[in-house]
Amino acid sequence: MNWLCVLTGGDVCITGHDTGPVFEEQPGSLIYPEGLSDGKVTLNCQARASPAATYRWRVNGTDVLVGDPRYTLVAGNLVISGPQSGRDGGSYQCLASNRCGTILSRAANLKFGYLHDFPGEGRSPQTAFEGAGAFLACQPPAHYPALSYRWFINEFPNFVKSDGGRWFISQVTGNLYLAKAEPNDAGNYFCFTTINLDISTKSTFSKPSQLTVQPDGTAVSNPRRSAPAIKVRFQTETYALAGQNTNLECFAYGNPVPKLRWRKVEGLLPSKAGASAEGPILTLPEITFDDEGIYECEAYNSEGRDTHQGRIIVQGTTYSHLYSHYTQTHTDTSHSPLHVGIHINSSLLLSQDRVEVNGGHLKIVNLALEDSGMYQCVAENKHGTIYSNAELRVQVQAPDFRSNPVRRLIPAARGGQVMMECRPRAAPKPTLFWSRGTELLTNSTRVTVTPDGILWIYNISRADEGKYTCFAENYLGKANSTGHLSVRDATKITLAPSNADINQGENVTLQCHASHDPTMDLTFTWALNGALLDLENPAGPTRLQLMNTSPLLMNGQLNQAGTYSCTAQTVVDSATASAKLVVRGPPGPPGGLVVKNVAETSVELRWSRGYDNHSPIGKYVIMSRSPLSPGWRRMRTVPPNIEGNAEAARVIGLSPWMDYEFQVIASNILGSGEPSMPSHTVRTQQAAPTVAPSGLGGGGGDRNELIITWTPMAREYQNGDGFGYILAFRKLDSATWMVERVANVESSRYVYSNQSLSPYCPFEVKIKAYNRKGEGPFSQIALVHSAEEEPTVAPSRINATALTAFDVQVSWDPVQQLSIRYWRQHEREAAADRVRTAGLETTARVTGLRPSTRYHVTVLAYNSAGTGPASPRTTVTTRRPPPDRPPANVSWKTDGSWVTVRWDHVKALDNESAVLGYKVLYKHEGQSALKVLDKGKNSVTLPLPKDNGYVVLEIRSSGEGGDGAAHETIVSQPGFMGI
Repeated sequence: MNWLCVLTGGDVCITGHDTGPVFEEQPGSLIYPEGLSDGKVTLNCQARASPAATYRWRVNGTDVLVGDPRYTLVAGNLVISGPQSGRDGGSYQCLASNRCGTILSRAANLKFGYLHDFPGEGRSPQTAFEGAGAFLACQPPAHYPALSYRWFINEFPNFVKSDGGRWFISQVTGNLYLAKAEPNDAGNYFCFTTINLDISTKSTFSKPSQLTVQPDGTAVSNPRRSAPAIKVRFQTETYALAGQNTNLECFAYGNPVPKLRWRKVEGLLPSKAGASAEGPILTLPEITFDDEGIYECEAYNSEGRDTHQGRIIVQGTTYSHLYSHYTQTHTDTSHSPLHVGIHINSSLLLSQDRVEVNGGHLKIVNLALEDSGMYQCVAENKHGTIYSNAELRVQVQAPDFRSNPVRRLIPAARGGQVMMECRPRAAPKPTLFWSRGTELLTNSTRVTVTPDGILWIYNISRADEGKYTCFAENYLGKANSTGHLSVRDATKITLAPSNADINQGENVTLQCHASHDPTMDLTFTWALNGALLDLENPAGPTRLQLMNTSPLLMNGQLNQAGTYSCTAQTVVDSATASAKLVVRGPPGPPGGLVVKNVAETSVELRWSRGYDNHSPIGKYVIMSRSPLSPGWRRMRTVPPNIEGNAEAARVIGLSPWMDYEFQVIASNILGSGEPSMPSHTVRTQQAAPTVAPSGLGGGGGDRNELIITWTPMAREYQNGDGFGYILAFRKLDSATWMVERVANVESSRYVYSNQSLSPYCPFEVKIKAYNRKGEGPFSQIALVHSAEEEPTVAPSRINATALTAFDVQVSWDPVQQLSIRYWRQHEREAAADRVRTAGLETTARVTGLRPSTRYHVTVLAYNSAGTGPASPRTTVTTRRPPPDRPPANVSWKTDGSWVTVRWDHVKALDNESAVLGYKVLYKHEGQSALKVLDKGKNSVTLPLPKDNGYVVLEIRSSGEGGDGAAHETIVSQPGFMGI
């Protein structure tokens, strides 16, 4: 049967079938162009309801007469034809109703937008001085809503641009600002305004404002410089609505043009400000309460700075939540006063009789049918109104067991206990009692009837079997439901699991068997330390496999030790038995590691013992790492072998003035355990250096200089701060050392200058390191020479001989190291190419030359100080080039394991060098190097490789000009391939 909720008007809301209205679309505010009389406005309203909702509208609290031809209701939407400002403007709300109740939509404002024209009279001319700031007022006409502003100069659409920050258009006033006037800024300026409405856009522009730019009277070509002066200032208090975009404007005069930057005085500027943080308009998208605070605009240039500050105060819209069954509340995150009210079926609800309304809290006592309906919590502040809806249904019903009867068969174990529930549907709450047969059950030592109708029977026996009936009654009627209690044999563990002791990695089986009532199914579950195990997933974290009713633990791990419980369970009872599993393994990590008594090369460590995991700890090792060796490595200790009962040791062999972390690892006969947590980082004490710098050498440089070089000391050898180097040097065979200190740890070079220093003078040099704690040992003595002088003598007896068309040979009498310069006859000497020789060579080959070309050649001596004078020049002409044609008509004939190859002679042209013979380059299959044969004839006989291999041949002409172009071929047995 269906129970009914009676509402106003006698209509009924059917429980389980009907639902009250819920808005799916609500009207939104819009702005309609004023004077557009032939258009239409549509205010949307749609609600989900069963049965379907009907709709009506209110404007400014008065019902809209849909019979008026100007108003049309399309589904729930209100269409207004030919809207007029004075007649149709206002606040509209939609009401959606069905027999379950009525809800009221949020208010939607219909407003009319307009933009009048600028006045027709002209504007006064404006004068600006070059280098100074200026502004032109827009003075926009009457309008609604807010405008957007642009300016154009002289003619449309030549709009004013920022020009590196010189120009700025305020979107608050529309005024045009100029940071620094320039002569070409003169012209006629027009303020261009635009209004954007929901269905149209309108623009208009002003009469021209003439701007004249005059010299500043001091320096026509160089206007006077000035510090920034902020002229566009945002308000000292700006109220912003949470979730909306907020803009702050700031602009300054100045020469040079000031740059702008923004900051939040207390805290960081929100990152969402983006590039606007360095512009005239700071934009904060979707502002939140975290963005509240004091903001500062700073204008700066090379002449000074100016600042302006103001506070942003964020105000929130209201939102509300309906909670519990009959209680409503609200939460307010705004800074403005909030009013909260509660409506029922669109009417304001006030406290009276059984109803108590306290702000956003509603309490109804002794609910009655007439309390059913649609409830709305309405929260309102100056930023808007928001609604939260809920449907309340008051039900009445006589007791009914049809949907939730007492269980027909209730099995229970002998000696156990059983619970029988009695949960009929009823409103108001019924009186409940139980009977067995004709016997009314009351509380006793074995029977308990709870106030909510639950029957408990303890220590069950066969005599308790039978029918049990629950009776329910309220003022609307009575009902009862009966179940049969069946007593079964109890479940018992017949083979309990045994305690076990294994080593890590071993397997173990835990057995469990039980007896039970044969009419019931028996299941087994296992738990470890009370947590149920998943035996269906052998790859799971416990790695357990179920063998019949007993789990097999594979590769036992330390975390699998504990108490295992086997539970045998039927639908009426269960039995449990437990066993302890001990898993022996490597020790756990030591704890409480501390570092004490830090010295130059040693520290003392103390720790506490970790778990031995059922196997005594045999020893400890200590590991460390430092910035120079990020991996962990074993350290030397005192004592060298740390026994398992120790809780302290000294680490030795550390580097002074070095950062270290330490770990301790315990081990037993089953292996090494996990390391302890790393210690805090400690730095060893400083000590004097113990090694000398390496790589001592030097030489070279300018005249009168001695250059000494070395390899900078690595961090691990510095041993302390205040690090540097001490150099000692003296002339060879001198008894007096000169000493210099170099204070930079990164230094690798020292230059000693002395005008009396002889060229290439030998010095003995040694070096040592020092720091705040003292000096280290000197290095071995190195021999270093002072700088050389440039050579002063030119080479003599220069001779140049052409070898081929591309190479010449140059020879001379020896003078130290030499540099050869060569250039073509018609080139300048400044463009000459060079070839260098090393040591005391007396010849050099110059390659890569052009054939049949005359070259000039000079030879110069050089050393580390520079290059000496050039020798007298000599000339040489390269030979004519070899023929650029390969030998033609190449043929061959095989004879057993030999092949004879023949070709035609190559004839040289007049401009080519004569052919004196031929070069044959060949290699057998699998060889990498070519063999060369010089032949005067035009044929050659070669052995063929065995196993049907092949021969690779190159044949080319040869003469004074060099080798000519090659003919390449492959010869095989018995056939051949040509390339």
